[in-house]
Amino acid sequence: MSSKLFFSSWSGGKDSALAYFKAYKEGFQPEKLLTMFEENAERSRSHGLPLHVLQAQADSIGVPLLIKGASWETYESQFLKAADEMKEEGITHGVFGDIDLEDHLTWVENTCKKADITSYHPLWKMDRHAVLNELIDEGFECLIIVVKKDKLPDSFLGKKITREVINELESYGIDACGEEGEFHTVVVDGPIFSRPVRLRFNGVHEEAGYSFADVSLP
Repeated sequence: MSSKLFFSSWSGGKDSALAYFKAYKEGFQPEKLLTMFEENAERSRSHGLPLHVLQAQADSIGVPLLIKGASWETYESQFLKAADEMKEEGITHGVFGDIDLEDHLTWVENTCKKADITSYHPLWKMDRHAVLNELIDEGFECLIIVVKKDKLPDSFLGKKITREVINELESYGIDACGEEGEFHTVVVDGPIFSRPVRLRFNGVHEEAGYSFADVSLP
């Protein structure tokens, strides 16, 4: 059977990393990491990561990074532009880290169809604790870098995802995977990395109801 060449919808966080890992273990062949950035292309959407951190992840993984800057209005058109570019390189599948948000799954499936790309969701309908336990058991190191201010205090920024921290998160009444955007993570080590990505924390900034840890390479 020929390999299924795929791009990973890469946020830099835990769900995209685990989805990549599971697809790879199933025999899919990684060809590209796709990260959508803000319109000015300075930071990634949702996670607020600078390009050099995502590039360090890609270098450690050994897969080229493709970024597209977009507003929410141009997001789909820029995603399709990236998909068309990757399709020309022979990439046939997109791997996504969705767990159970039906609206997002529908958008992904419909948008991928427009580009003749097959979407694949290795985490779909997994139990939330199963996702987190697999991350921890496989050796992924994930740090919290964004929190929603009305859900979690800034003291969670920089914390590593451990079983103890999962219990702390749930004590605030939120989903331990942050599926409703309560928090976001960055993956700095794990089985898909050839070397850890070391980060420096440079303070915190607030934007649109969220607190972002400002991170850079040392």
